[in-house]
Amino acid sequence: MKIQDTTHQLSQASDFASTALFQLAQDQERIVLTASELTEGQQTALSQRLRQLDGIVQSAGQQLTALVTLPGLRLLTEHWSTWFPNDPQLQATLDAILASYTLDWQAGAHTFHLRDQPMVYGIMNITPDSFYDGGRYQTMDAVLAHVEDMLTAGADVIEVNGQTTRPGYTEITPELEIERTVPYIDAIMKRFPEAVLAIDTYKVPVMQAAIDAGVSIINDVNSFTDDPAKLALMAKSNVGLLTMLNGRQFDFKVMTPEMHQFFEDNLNALTAAGIDRNRIAIDQGLGYADTKVKNDDQDYVIMNNVGKFNDLNRPMMVAVSRKGYMGTLLNIPKDQRLPMTLVSETAMILNGGRIIRVHDVKETRQMVTLLKRIGEGYWLV
Repeated sequence: MKIQDTTHQLSQASDFASTALFQLAQDQERIVLTASELTEGQQTALSQRLRQLDGIVQSAGQQLTALVTLPGLRLLTEHWSTWFPNDPQLQATLDAILASYTLDWQAGAHTFHLRDQPMVYGIMNITPDSFYDGGRYQTMDAVLAHVEDMLTAGADVIEVNGQTTRPGYTEITPELEIERTVPYIDAIMKRFPEAVLAIDTYKVPVMQAAIDAGVSIINDVNSFTDDPAKLALMAKSNVGLLTMLNGRQFDFKVMTPEMHQFFEDNLNALTAAGIDRNRIAIDQGLGYADTKVKNDDQDYVIMNNVGKFNDLNRPMMVAVSRKGYMGTLLNIPKDQRLPMTLVSETAMILNGGRIIRVHDVKETRQMVTLLKRIGEGYWLV
């Protein structure tokens, strides 16, 4: 028996069915496996196992083709030596196929493995005017207590923010932003040395000060390419990059393809500057629509089309926590938006979102844990 991953061979075909299947496989994170040179017994046994993994299976002669999910592929690989013993070469083949679908994010000294489970990215606003919790955490004791609560609840990252970029925000000087953030970064790292810290800023001096203070992630709403100094700074550092498409700077005509092209170009620009692709994660910029757009229409396109960016093979941020579309559509006040936040996050996770930026860590961790368990729901008797 031989096994191959034939997913990308579909991209070379010219017929509509193959083209459509390849696109759907990318959008839905599915893999086409082809097994050949099968005995009748092997074909029967393998077909049964693939059907247990909810695979779509077709047999023809000594060949079997199956469409499987990534969790299904992982379980097939984990159980292969038990189900089909005495063939280490096939086990090695499956191990290699599974490894080719890793989705890792390198951020400083940390590597996040995000293919099988999203990460929870906690927001620590030290601002007087952030849209949800501005002014709530203005003393060192309050900040450290909130950080402790988020870490205890299961936050993988704590993002410190010194200036909001909410619609209509007021820009502050780099000096004031540094004053608002770096002392807290120092205090958090001293109190919680194992914590992974990020900062949300679009200013080069603040980025430099935060890197010097030890943050592992820089989140830039302007996608790092608006200032050559940013590219130089990122290239000589080892921090993770969250690069966001700021829709306020675009007048979309065919929105999703244009966004996809933006990220292709942005990733190319960042890697051409000497930044390893594994350090880069992307954010479609929900909540950053052109001011002419009404009724949050662009936000719903972003939420609906997450899967269209899976082919870029970079982790995608889900940043919907308590955002304004819930007020516009459902008339829900900010402090009552957690349930609909979780619904929105779930929809985006199921389509490929992997970095969940939240105010409510405990409930998000519960949701992520439950979704992972559901995704492993195969009956392997």
